[in-house]
Amino acid sequence: MAQPVHALGGVGVGLRAAHYRDFLGGRPQVDWLEVHTENYLSCSGRDWHVLQAVRQDYGLSLHGVGLGLGSARGFSEDHLQRVQRLCERIAPALVSEHLCWGAVAGRQFNDLLPLTLDHAALDLLCARVGRVQDALRRPILLENVSTSLRFHADAMNEAQFLAELARRSGCGLLLDVNNLYVNQCNHGEDALAALRDIPADIVGELHLGGHLLTPLAVIDHHGAAVAEPVWALYKAALQRFGQVPTLIEWDTDVPELAVLLAEADRARALQQMHHAAAPWRGSRTGVTAPPPGEQLAHKQQAFADALLDAGQADNAINQCRGVLVGQRLGLYRGNLNATWRRVLGQAYPVVLALVGEEFFTGMAREYGRRYPSQDADLNRFGSDFPTFLADFPPVAQLPYLPDMARLEWALHLAHYAPDAPGLPFDVLASLLPEQLENARFALHPACALIRSDWQVAALWQAHQQENAAFPRQLDWPAHALVCRPQWQAQVMALDAAAHAALQCLLQGECFGAALDAAFGLDEDFDLGGQLRRWLEHGVLTAMLPG
Repeated sequence: MAQPVHALGGVGVGLRAAHYRDFLGGRPQVDWLEVHTENYLSCSGRDWHVLQAVRQDYGLSLHGVGLGLGSARGFSEDHLQRVQRLCERIAPALVSEHLCWGAVAGRQFNDLLPLTLDHAALDLLCARVGRVQDALRRPILLENVSTSLRFHADAMNEAQFLAELARRSGCGLLLDVNNLYVNQCNHGEDALAALRDIPADIVGELHLGGHLLTPLAVIDHHGAAVAEPVWALYKAALQRFGQVPTLIEWDTDVPELAVLLAEADRARALQQMHHAAAPWRGSRTGVTAPPPGEQLAHKQQAFADALLDAGQADNAINQCRGVLVGQRLGLYRGNLNATWRRVLGQAYPVVLALVGEEFFTGMAREYGRRYPSQDADLNRFGSDFPTFLADFPPVAQLPYLPDMARLEWALHLAHYAPDAPGLPFDVLASLLPEQLENARFALHPACALIRSDWQVAALWQAHQQENAAFPRQLDWPAHALVCRPQWQAQVMALDAAAHAALQCLLQGECFGAALDAAFGLDEDFDLGGQLRRWLEHGVLTAMLPG
């Protein structure tokens, strides 16, 4: 599937779901696009369809947040293999990750946690970068991250650490200019000195983004326009490194595309005032290193314990230097809780509406502790939420809630399911009665059957538009089919007979057996009407052999 790689130059923007229509409807004037690795790991579904379309016209930079290269215990080979498959299929011009850690054994924190800048961490990073570069068969870029904390054990500054990492591993640097400024504010570091410490030939990409000023720290939240001090620092970076490909990064409170393009225009105008930079090449220098020492693993475990329980914060606080250490550690704890709330809220919007914001936030916090994230792909995080709700006493007065969650998780999975063309009407029309009776059919990969003792499908439908009527009686059995015509996952209400027929087909039984199941429940089963619905919604996709 890989196609010729578009070279990157000039200024790009991130491809975000809010702008899919803009890119599918035309060709906005931007030089290239960055995509977040973890949004496309399934290589299927709506997001994948959009990516396949836009990559015909734009160069791509693949930017990951999930490998956690500095995790002493918890680095996922499975996640690396999924990244490798994605790279092979889309052939991005650049691949990048972050200088951070994100996991301990058995638990993913899905955050860019700060790394101790010492020689043990450097040895580990060199080995991990070598492993990733070998797997991807290309050099990668590592991004400097913003942090709220620094550590007593730091043996060098971040620029020195990255320079040595690049020298030993052959990787390059994705230099986030905003992060340099944020760390200057948070730790009293000298961003201009950092630019001078970074060799000019290791920088393959620059990032520009917005930040948030808070009483405790400056937060790199990617939710605002680039601040003037960051533009000034960008000018210094261009003078030092030349016209390096630059990204406008905006991930939260995403505005209209025109706002991002205006920021890109400003960056491009500044670029053109400086000399052209030679394209970064990097190398795949092989690196071997001993396994990470127990001391590094213990430090990360102490930090992880503090994130999960404020009562265990002392060991982590003692590792850190600077001001407001305890409160800044709390920022990372807040990030963890906010991530749980955000991810679950996106997957379970009707459950959220039914219980309210405050209660849902508390549920998300409890769920995250009972069912730790075990995957760097946050799209998988909510899989156990229906089970959690079934055993969560505070929602006992809402007995339909677990089934609503099962319905919403099926919709979530449908979004990422592979596509398959629907079966044409004329294929069925061409079959003789005996052929139709013996035929077996494949259902669309997005399809899932739902049965509940509660009217969850009707309740879900009632939340899809304003002022919709809610079902008068909830404690009544319901059947539904989750399907995905035209890329939009939706819920189709079924009667018991139609549910039984589709269940047979889903289990690989022949059409005659499906009809027997349906007519056994309803002698007036409307076969013609149901077939039309199934075909119109792309439920049946192919006749199976044999």
